[in-house]
Amino acid sequence: MNDRILLRMCRMSGHEMSFITEAFEGEWVVPLGPNVTGFEKDLEKFLGAGLPVVALSSGTAALHLGLIGLGVKEGDEVMVQSMTFSASVNPVRYVGAIPVMVDSEEDTWNMDPDLLDIAIADRIAKTGRKPKAIVVVCLYGMPAKYEQILKVAEKWEIPVLEDAAEAFGSEYDGRKCGCFGRYGVLSFNGNKMITTSGGGALVCPDEEASKKIMYFATQARLGYAYYQHKDIGYNYRMSNISAGIGRGQMYVAEEYIAHHRHRQQYYKDNLGNVEGITIHCNPDSRFDSNFWLSTALLADSLRIKGEEDAYASAVTSTVGGAGAVTGQGADVHTDCEPNTNVEALRLGLAKLGIETRPLWKPMHRQPVFSGFPSYCNGVSESLFHRGICLPSGPYVTDNDADRVINAIKSLIL
Repeated sequence: MNDRILLRMCRMSGHEMSFITEAFEGEWVVPLGPNVTGFEKDLEKFLGAGLPVVALSSGTAALHLGLIGLGVKEGDEVMVQSMTFSASVNPVRYVGAIPVMVDSEEDTWNMDPDLLDIAIADRIAKTGRKPKAIVVVCLYGMPAKYEQILKVAEKWEIPVLEDAAEAFGSEYDGRKCGCFGRYGVLSFNGNKMITTSGGGALVCPDEEASKKIMYFATQARLGYAYYQHKDIGYNYRMSNISAGIGRGQMYVAEEYIAHHRHRQQYYKDNLGNVEGITIHCNPDSRFDSNFWLSTALLADSLRIKGEEDAYASAVTSTVGGAGAVTGQGADVHTDCEPNTNVEALRLGLAKLGIETRPLWKPMHRQPVFSGFPSYCNGVSESLFHRGICLPSGPYVTDNDADRVINAIKSLIL
């Protein structure tokens, strides 16, 4: 058996230890410090939008503080993207707000602008007040349809919190993701485009806002000689050691982004002509995804070896037809699982030493969010049923990709 091919694994540049050593020698083994400041400046330069960045302990912390920065409080409603990882929605509950799930459109797989508009109008009709914020996600690095999303947000005068955790380096109309909303979230978790081991950042609209975020991220301590607090604060600042890793990673950020784009194109060139397999691509020239993970959809008609044993007892038909706008809490069914051919492919590749995984399960199908309003059109569930993520990290070579491609072809009946 050859070495196992992992979905995505972080890779060091070789520059990280110099920043870490400097931190140890200077006894800056604490939150804050020169590496934190330096990393924030590196990120601001990389984004190129003239916006201040606050480095934090995680992308989730950045989302939480972004909601606080927008004034979201207990009982407020927040429009959220259903097709995402749970960390995009969990912070809404941290502040006691109500997540309202909005389904995806088929090009980018991100929040459907038209459905968002309908959902906001319906929430106002039902509750008598506007939602407090919109959280839009750049799924797997693909930019959302920002022009349309921002038009809807402007129409209803609702601020946007942009979750670009998976989209470091992705661009829409030549502008980096994370710079479109009132606040933008970045993530440097161990599986992201670059890593600080664990960490994130919040892109802020101005210096005043960044100072407010810094205040809440450092336990909301007031500027007295003694400790005094009038707000609940959080221990959310990035450590100087983690920031040193991030500074080292910035040396290879553009290289890693280029690698992921190459990997996606390689899969497209070598799998895109296989009947029943569709590689997700940029919808048009305005979109430039980093392709954090290469993703593919399997047609229902595609037959995979071992499929008869995979999820044999599951009902695999897509639940919820197009245009189903309920505004009610989603009913969680046990049949919301990947199709048998997706599960058979995942298991077959695993036996061959290749790691893959299904797409994110929509939040309106998660038991933890089952009681909250959702506006569904069937797209996210269809994607979840049919989608799979392929190995794409910086350790995945062309030879590895050939092995993945040949393995997939060998499993097709």
